[in-house]
Amino acid sequence: MSSPRAKHFSKVLIANRGEIALRIMRTLRRLGIASVVVYHEADRDSPAVRDANEAVQIHGEPPVAAYLDASQIVAAAKSTGAQAIHPGFGFLSEKAHFAEAVIEAGLVFIGPPPSAIRAMGDKIESKLLATKAGVPTVPGSRDALESGDEAVAIAEKIGYPVLLKASAGGGGKGMRIAHTAQECRDGLARASAEAKAAFGDGRVFVEKYVEEPRHIEVQVLADAFGNVIHLGERECSIQRRYQKVVEEAPSPFIDEKMRALIGEQACSLARAVGYTSAGTVEMVVDKRRNFYFLEMNTRLQVEHPVTEMTTGIDIVEQQLAVAAGAALPFTQKDVAFKGHAIEVRIYAEDADAGFIPATGKLLKVRFPHGEGIRVDHGVLEGLEIGAAFDPMIAKLVAYGADRDEAVARMCRALEETVILGPITNIDFLRRVVGHPEFIAGRIHTGFLTLHKDSLAPVPPTPDQEKLLVIAAALAHPDFDFHFATPSPLDGMGGWSN
Repeated sequence: MSSPRAKHFSKVLIANRGEIALRIMRTLRRLGIASVVVYHEADRDSPAVRDANEAVQIHGEPPVAAYLDASQIVAAAKSTGAQAIHPGFGFLSEKAHFAEAVIEAGLVFIGPPPSAIRAMGDKIESKLLATKAGVPTVPGSRDALESGDEAVAIAEKIGYPVLLKASAGGGGKGMRIAHTAQECRDGLARASAEAKAAFGDGRVFVEKYVEEPRHIEVQVLADAFGNVIHLGERECSIQRRYQKVVEEAPSPFIDEKMRALIGEQACSLARAVGYTSAGTVEMVVDKRRNFYFLEMNTRLQVEHPVTEMTTGIDIVEQQLAVAAGAALPFTQKDVAFKGHAIEVRIYAEDADAGFIPATGKLLKVRFPHGEGIRVDHGVLEGLEIGAAFDPMIAKLVAYGADRDEAVARMCRALEETVILGPITNIDFLRRVVGHPEFIAGRIHTGFLTLHKDSLAPVPPTPDQEKLLVIAAALAHPDFDFHFATPSPLDGMGGWSN
């Protein structure tokens, strides 16, 4: 579904890096809009810098500071003649002050109004707004907690277990589960200290912890003319440390009646805050299909590709069109859901050692291709995966006529993915999507913990170890290795380097 008026812009600056910068660039190129990227010296050789029409260097130490410097980014847009700025996700994408700075500079912010960002960025205020909009919320405190005694009193009223959650931020920081009064007091102190350090805001509230919950979110689109629609839901229940690992659309748990209900609730909240652009309303759903509002992400989501593949709608294109002043070109009844899509996030990390981030040079990179396969990435062989940024290497998406076909294609795609250099979570992802309970759709946010033993890696055989060493040697000629003499004690050869 196209939006002709998106071409209102002739040049757009992307205030981001890596795969999301390239993904936004693809839509800009298709629409005939010139792209500008900003980059830190650490990203000088990245594909995003190579492929953009223009690139402007920005400065900061550590490198992430450059991408958080609103003044440098706005100045880059002004100097290159860009009319609008797309923030992507992360960095400044949900910072109201950045949206205000863009607007004050006479530019267009491709996202929601600063007032909506500010309202939805505060978990306490957003919960109050959701209640006023008639959207169910998880039972808990209405305001930030003043003391441990208050936390315990509320916890005992709503019943344990409870979740202590920072009002600002996300990504699992400032969150603690408590099953007792003492855990509640300790959890409040720790959550507050962590939130203060991470976000500069130590406010914490408490809410009922839903056991075996599903994390389900609804994609919404809204324009400046009061039109608000939803593009269905995404299931994001496979998580580690409150961060998503696997996402899919539609949810295998949601039927058409519930889809319509949660979709309308999400749209109601968007209307209540005067929302425009793309946004995501996140909800927690219990075993009896009761759903409760969690938060609203006022930006493009990492997992937006699964929605694009099941609706045929380019969400970035709609963001551009709405920002350029166009009305949505379709209504809710025009949105058709077709097929099933699954996305996994490929990270440079050791999933079997507590998801520790990994670093190193990408010696060999081979992504799968074929019918129903989409890979969003921003890497090249020879690039270094460092510690300065998030260690996500790529997003691998598989689409099928139904969930079974999507799962089968994802399993095959993961088998065909080769990344040599830093440790990655590819083998772990293979075990997750190939797990019988995942295949059956019996998932919740505790899935990885519940199935920890059955998701553990199987030690490689000596022959498999040899093949791994040979592969590494072929990818990196400087790698020195030899095979040891077979031992009469075990009858098998070994290897050393």
